[in-house]
Parts: sequence; C-alpha cells; structure tokens
Amino acid sequence: MAAQGEETRTEGGRAGGVIEALRASPLPRVRWGLILVWFLRLMAVLWMMMGLLAWADILGLTPSPVPFEDRGLGAQAVVVYFAVFNLVAAVGLWLTSTWGGIMWLLALMSHMIMAIFLPQVVASGVFTVAMFGVLAVLYLVISWLAAHDQE
Repeated sequence: MAAQGEETRTEGGRAGGVIEALRASPLPRVRWGLILVWFLRLMAVLWMMMGLLAWADILGLTPSPVPFEDRGLGAQAVVVYFAVFNLVAAVGLWLTSTWGGIMWLLALMSHMIMAIFLPQVVASGVFTVAMFGVLAVLYLVISWLAAHDQE
C-alpha cells in the first residue's frame, strides 16, 4: 500500500511539474492589436483599389457596356458615392483610426444593402455580399479581442 501511495504521489508530482513547467515557459502569445493593425491595412489596400476602380469607371478607363455619362442620375450618384467613400474609408483604415473603421463599415454595409436591394445599380453577386458580411464580422471579432487583450 505504501508503494501505491508513493506511485500516486510521484505521478501527481510529475503532472504537477509538467503543469508548472508549462506555466513557467514563455508560450507565444497572440497579439490581437497587431493582428487588428494588419487586418485594417489589408482592408485599406482592398478598399483603395475599389475606390480607384470606381474613379476609373467614372473616367471611362474601364470597359463598360454603358458609359458613365449615359447612365441614369441614380446610377451615377452611386458610382460617385463609392468612388469618394471607399477612398476616405481606405485612408481611415490605413491610419488605424476609429473613424476609419466606422467609415469602412458604412461603406461595406451600404454596398451590401445596395447589392441586395438594387442589383441593377450595384452589380455584386451573392459571394461578394457574403464575403463582405464575413469581413464585417471578422473585423468586429478582432476588434473585440484586441480591446480585451491583456498586456
């Protein structure tokens, strides 16, 4: 019986030693603030390209079935809105400012809403709308994790 007690004590000691060693070892910690900065910068580059594509459409540099000047006033307003709004959101995202994230979410949501309810004005597929939704949720999750990250 004493041998069993010694084995149990030794096994418990080994397990306790492993746990203590794991606690003492410097495990790599996820730095959510840094991940958020990289996510915002990546989204800034993508939204900058989207804004520049809208300006290319306005200037007639992209192949389009209907030239910008021949479109209806509503369709022109939507293109100009995204040409300006996407670039402003991209600058705010690159600066990693709070207003940049808000502007980006507004641009993203307005694109999704127009793509769903006005598909003749904003040509986007189901995949694009789904990806924008995933990006919005990902941004909110990473922002929450970064805000609650303990130094």
